Amino acid sequence: MTATTPAPTPPEPQEPARSPHDQKGSYVHEGKSFQRDMRYIPDRITRDGRDGWPVEAGRYRLIAARACPWANRTLISRRLLGLEEAISLGMPGPTHDRRSWTFDLDPDGRDPVLGYERLQEAYFARYPDYPRGITVPAVVDVPTRKVVTNDFQQITLDFATEFAPLHREGAPDLYPEAQRAEIDELNRWMLHRVNNGVYKAGFAGTQDAYETAYAELWEALDVLETRLADRRYLMGPSITEADVRLFPTLVRFDPVYFSHFKTNRQPLFTMPNLWAYTRDLFQTPGFGDTIDFQQIKEHYYVVQTDINPTRVVPAGPDLERFLEPHDRDLLPSDTWGPGGSAPLSPLAAEVVDPAHTPLHVTGR
Repeated sequence: MTATTPAPTPPEPQEPARSPHDQKGSYVHEGKSFQRDMRYIPDRITRDGRDGWPVEAGRYRLIAARACPWANRTLISRRLLGLEEAISLGMPGPTHDRRSWTFDLDPDGRDPVLGYERLQEAYFARYPDYPRGITVPAVVDVPTRKVVTNDFQQITLDFATEFAPLHREGAPDLYPEAQRAEIDELNRWMLHRVNNGVYKAGFAGTQDAYETAYAELWEALDVLETRLADRRYLMGPSITEADVRLFPTLVRFDPVYFSHFKTNRQPLFTMPNLWAYTRDLFQTPGFGDTIDFQQIKEHYYVVQTDINPTRVVPAGPDLERFLEPHDRDLLPSDTWGPGGSAPLSPLAAEVVDPAHTPLHVTGR
C-alpha cells in the first residue's frame, strides 16, 4: 500500500464509541456494566499481502506500552519468536490522557522512528476522523507512518504464522496446527472470563454487574487452577499462544487487579497451581523480561481516576515472590517444543529498568 492509496473507510463505529474509556476519560458508568468495544482495524499483515500489507523485514513498527496487558502479549510473542530485528518497537509511557498514548519516554517526547508525539497521529494519518479509542498494541507501516492494525487478537496469531519466514532459529511453534481449534476455544473463553473479566469487575457501574463479573472471573480461575494441576502449560508440556494470552493478566493480578478492580476473593499467590505457573512463566525468557511493574501500577492507579481519584500508587507487593522456586519442571515438559530453544536476551534498548523488576537481565 503506497502513500497515494486513498484512505480506506474505517470500521463502522458503534455507539458509544469507547475503548475502554469515554471521551471524558471515564471508565465506570453508573448503572451500566462494562462493555468493551471489540471492533478493531481488521487489516492483516500476511505473506501474500492480500490486504495490501505484505510481510517484510524492517517495514513495520510495533507500538506496545509495557503497562497494557493486551500490548504485553505482542511483546512476549515478538521476543519468543525472535522478531526483534524484523519488527521495530516503539513504547509509549505508562500514562495517557483521553486523546492518546504518548511517547513521553523518548527524547523530546517523540517516537524516534515515526516522529510522532502521540500514537493518535498514526491513526489519523490513515483515518482522519477515526471514531474510537486509540489503542495499543498497534502496528504502523513505517514508510507511510500510517496505522495498519490494532486488532490485538489477530496480531500475535500473525506473528506466529504469517511472519514464520522471519522467525529466529529455534523459535517455538506457538500456534501448532493440530491444537489450533482447542487453543482458539480456550482463548475465547479466557478473553471473556479472565482477560476482560477483571475489567468487567473493575469497571462495573452497578453492584449486580460487579458481583456477576466477580463470580464469573473466580469460577474461571478455579477451572484454570484445576487444569494446571497436572500439566506445566495450558496446552500440555509446551508453551503456546494460550500461555502468551493468560500470563499478562495473571502477572498483574496481585499488583493491580486484586485491589484496584476489587477482584479480592484471594491473592493469586494463595492458589498453588496458578501462582506456581505464573512464577514459572515469569522466570522463563521472553515473559518476565517484558514486565515493568512500576509502569503497570502507574498506568492503572494514575490513569483510572474514577476508580482511584487520589492517583496514589501502592508500594507493594513484594516482587521477590516472583522469583521463588516453582517446581513446575517436575511436570512433563518440552517448553520450547521439538527443535525449539529459549530466545536470546532482550535487546539492550529494550531491557526493563532494573528498579522496576526483580529480574536483572543483561541486554545483548
